[in-house]
Amino acid sequence: MLKTLQRIVQEVNSARTLDETLSIIVRRVRRAMKTDVCSVYLLDQEQQRYVLMDTMGLKKESIKQVSLDAGQGLVGYVGEREEPVNLDDATQHPNYVYFAETGEERFHSFLGVPIIHQRRILGVIVVQQQEKRRFDEGEEAFLVTVSAQLAGLLAHSLATGSSSLSGLAQNSIHGSCFKGVAGTSGIAMGSAVVILPMANLDTVPDRVPEDPDAEIEQFREALTAVRNDIHEVNRRLAQRLSEEERALFEAYQRMLDDSALGQEVINKIGEGNWAQGALCQVVTRHARFFELSQDDYLKERATDIRDLGRRVLAYLQKIEQDEIEYPEKAILVSEEVTPAMLGEIPKEKLAGLVSVQGSSNSHVAILARAMGIPAVMGTIDLPLGLLNGQKLIVDGYQGVVFNNPSDELLIQYGNLMRAEQKLQKGLEDLAGLPSVTLDGFKMPLLVNTGLAQDITHSLNHGAEGVGLFRTEVPFMVSERFPSEGEQQQVYREQLKAFYPQPVTMRTLDIGGDKALPYFPINEANPFLGWRGIRVTLDHPEVFLVQVRAMLRASEGLNNLQIMLPMVSNLPEVTESISLIERAFTELCEEGLDLKRPDIGVMIEVPGTIYQVSRIAQLVDFLSVGSNDLTQYLLAVDRNNPRVADLYSSFHPAVLNALNTIAQSCRGHECRLSLCGELAGDPRGAVLLMAMGYDALSMNAVNLPRVKSAIRQLRKADAETLLDQVLQLGTSEEVIARLAEMMGELGLGALLQPVMSLKTPKKVQ
Repeated sequence: MLKTLQRIVQEVNSARTLDETLSIIVRRVRRAMKTDVCSVYLLDQEQQRYVLMDTMGLKKESIKQVSLDAGQGLVGYVGEREEPVNLDDATQHPNYVYFAETGEERFHSFLGVPIIHQRRILGVIVVQQQEKRRFDEGEEAFLVTVSAQLAGLLAHSLATGSSSLSGLAQNSIHGSCFKGVAGTSGIAMGSAVVILPMANLDTVPDRVPEDPDAEIEQFREALTAVRNDIHEVNRRLAQRLSEEERALFEAYQRMLDDSALGQEVINKIGEGNWAQGALCQVVTRHARFFELSQDDYLKERATDIRDLGRRVLAYLQKIEQDEIEYPEKAILVSEEVTPAMLGEIPKEKLAGLVSVQGSSNSHVAILARAMGIPAVMGTIDLPLGLLNGQKLIVDGYQGVVFNNPSDELLIQYGNLMRAEQKLQKGLEDLAGLPSVTLDGFKMPLLVNTGLAQDITHSLNHGAEGVGLFRTEVPFMVSERFPSEGEQQQVYREQLKAFYPQPVTMRTLDIGGDKALPYFPINEANPFLGWRGIRVTLDHPEVFLVQVRAMLRASEGLNNLQIMLPMVSNLPEVTESISLIERAFTELCEEGLDLKRPDIGVMIEVPGTIYQVSRIAQLVDFLSVGSNDLTQYLLAVDRNNPRVADLYSSFHPAVLNALNTIAQSCRGHECRLSLCGELAGDPRGAVLLMAMGYDALSMNAVNLPRVKSAIRQLRKADAETLLDQVLQLGTSEEVIARLAEMMGELGLGALLQPVMSLKTPKKVQ
């Protein structure tokens, strides 16, 4: 039976349409179970009716013609119970309903199993037989297994089917809400413009070149053409982005250099592959290493590399893109929206963007924030083939996209847009003002960065320093460990840009979830494996080179702070401090005029919560990595859609852990900060201030709202709110109380807008 099930799943995976998916299911299940009938009924969410979508054994003319109310008949009974119904004579059951169109009067035995995806009933799969008998336990278990395996595949087919889908599936996308990830805050309304990939890196075969020199020449011509395109995109965006924000396109150019990806491709051609195959090999290898990272910020670098690869491949294949007519208020929609796409749309017409892949840390999301363009990323079930020209609402606050919205929804979002525009004008005036409460308490607000183009955006929003600088990026875009001099140049740029404000640089945080192309780490459970400080202490030669580069970069500025990631015990702290002091002493002996940097530890492993007092005696500061700490505390991977709803920074266990850390740090000459999504939420920032955190670090885009909240309340109000929240038992209770209290304090407008009316059904 296992092999049979595997074959069914494989065939369904390869199906191109929903109709084909259902046809495979009914044919294969009927044959595997040796029954007279197998049928699939799907629930039309809008009409709340089960529709017979396909069958083997009943009359074919009844397909898509027979339907039942949600609670009608045995099918409705199965859906209501949400468990199997196994009958030896279905006609005697009180819920039995006869439909002459099906010809099912001949069949007595009935086994119906619900198809459930993420607690949502999609339909019912039914098998029937003429003889009166009860299906045995093995048969019932097999059908339950089939249903469980196929639920996700069916959900995906319903959402992403092609134009050949049935009327039911076609209608299901109209007025639908597609869930993604908030990429850039804001709301946009307009018409979808779907951009399809210009070339497919996954379909190019390897081939021995007849003339390697000619292949190299062709490749170099393609590189030149792409460089020119990138230069033109950069020029078009010059008026919308600062020079620093456009540094991304210079990075694109450098990736194409002979010393980077370009030379690797040429080497592959020399080893016996044609230009297209060599390009795909190199691009795929580099992209894969980034994709393996669990760090969203680093994972998104794969998008940049693939985008460049597709552009070069398109020139190698001499593919010409059709000229696109952009409507007013265009919503750019693509499998993978890239920064270069932004520059190809007239600036006055781009209203918003939606990407099937990507996250809030992608380059395109960063640029969209700088340009003020609402964006939703990671809309994995978006039916691209059906959206071109459709009316869309892009909600960049909640990370949702509405297709063909109702008039009521259009009116409500229009009102929200006007309210947000009014609020934003007020927030822009806060950049130069201090982050101080009404009763005089100062709460420094810092930013998390990792790329050169983050700098201007951060400073424009009034950042008072860097609470987290991710140093992994230069390591991940190189073919080797970057040299001390190369690292020094990157670090100096950050330290100089924020001088005299502090810049906290996290030492190399790699591991099984953030692999390097030249230093692969393969582990079954990378979250609990060889990562962070564990790796660098095992390789002091790498750690010392990085620390020396940081120290050299700080000469004359003296605003460097060094932070140690993934610490889980005291010996890791003492050994790291010893190595840092060794590097500091050696550089001073070489004649450098340096100030010893403050050294800190990231609190992100739950075990360190109970060691805070001891660690605080050894270091100058602690910084809580709330995103990872929350995942570890709740055992929830927030990037896994099956359990992401369980991830909440406002979970009582998380809030009590953060409060415990703050209490344990009191009485020590050790500063305490937090970097993570919680700090960038005005509700979270207020609670953290009340707990006693000395500074908060966040994405730059969130800084104005947090500053506005802090400037409009007294610290005593925040402490009162904290006392109430810590007594609550669920995330929902916490969030509801926070919304109520923030409203009472006059801060309700600062919270992300949440639709209060009943929105259209979600397609998951």
